[in-house]
Amino acid sequence: MDRTFHIGELAARSGLTADAVRYYERLGLLPPAQRTAGGFRIYAEPALARLRFIRQAQTLGLSLQEIRQLVTHHDENGVKRCRRVRDLLQSKLSVLDARLAEMQHFRGTLTEYLAACEHELARPARRGDRRGGPCCPVIQTLGAKQG
Repeated sequence: MDRTFHIGELAARSGLTADAVRYYERLGLLPPAQRTAGGFRIYAEPALARLRFIRQAQTLGLSLQEIRQLVTHHDENGVKRCRRVRDLLQSKLSVLDARLAEMQHFRGTLTEYLAACEHELARPARRGDRRGGPCCPVIQTLGAKQG
């Protein structure tokens, strides 16, 4: 027989709050809990695995709507469900690849800015410098782009 948990214990074991567990239940991410005669929620052991999966999927960048797509299609056969998972993963990988490309481009920009700063700071002070020191090329570049 599967072990059962009251909401507080389930929340603690999953690393969530009881409010989060209730919220996931309202969204349909968790099947509705059974109730005791006193109205307390009782969850079967598979709910703990489901909550851990939800937390991990969120950590990996899936939205609650995407997670719901993964966990709520129990009536679909294996092939149809597997295609749905594959399509979702392909979509997430495309988004991730685009973000990585943007980050690589931004990294290149920051590297150039750093080199310009290092070059300017290594140069001796020139006569006529207002404060007797180098002028920041990054600030000049960013100011020129805004103007």
